[in-house]
Amino acid sequence: MKTACKRMITQQVSEILRIEIEDGDLYPGTKIPTDTELAEMFGVQKQIVRTAIEVLVKEGLLKYISDKEVYVLGHKIERNMEKLEGFTQTMVDRNMKPSFRIVSKYLRMAGNLYGNMFGIKPEEPIFYIKRMCYADGDSISLEELYIPHYLIPKMVGIDLSVFSVYEVYEMYGIHLAEAEQTLDLVRPSLNDAKLLGIDAGTPVMLFQSLTYDTDGRAIEFNRNYVRGDKCNFNVQFSDKR
Repeated sequence: MKTACKRMITQQVSEILRIEIEDGDLYPGTKIPTDTELAEMFGVQKQIVRTAIEVLVKEGLLKYISDKEVYVLGHKIERNMEKLEGFTQTMVDRNMKPSFRIVSKYLRMAGNLYGNMFGIKPEEPIFYIKRMCYADGDSISLEELYIPHYLIPKMVGIDLSVFSVYEVYEMYGIHLAEAEQTLDLVRPSLNDAKLLGIDAGTPVMLFQSLTYDTDGRAIEFNRNYVRGDKCNFNVQFSDKR
């Protein structure tokens, strides 16, 4: 196949994938088909598919996770470091490698408690996500997240071991503004203590926060059990009188 012909076909494949991303057929946070599958779909060589993918990676529409796994970003992620930070960015800022393990993830009804919290009906669905958070391979905290289904309907298909929750919000145009947070000292359940790698009865710090976006919507309730032997917290106060 001549070079000019290869270049034209590569551009066509890139454009088809770009349109599928922009139209939502390939949505942010999900894995695209493999090189082999795409080559069969388009009837072209795998090298042409790889080159087309490289184009979209450079544009910030796709992201390589490994040689064989490519995920959709949708658009380039821009992070305002002066706003709320998630676990991933906090660890990166400290030159540590963050990672996650999903313990459970499913849809449930909001019920009265979370319905009132999010301003939705009790019978409306919300996502429940429970995950372990690690830094350089060490267990740091256990998170429980509650997110209204209407905000990110396709959350169930997004791999949260690849993308941080904050990245998902940004990919879907949700911009965080502020959070109400409380701190307590509690003893986790036997199962949660085992997940955290601590002895039963060992107290942990419990952070509970309700986060709002720039439109004033409550978008996430977070219950975070943090190991006190792994973290400390710095709070600054100022007298503005």
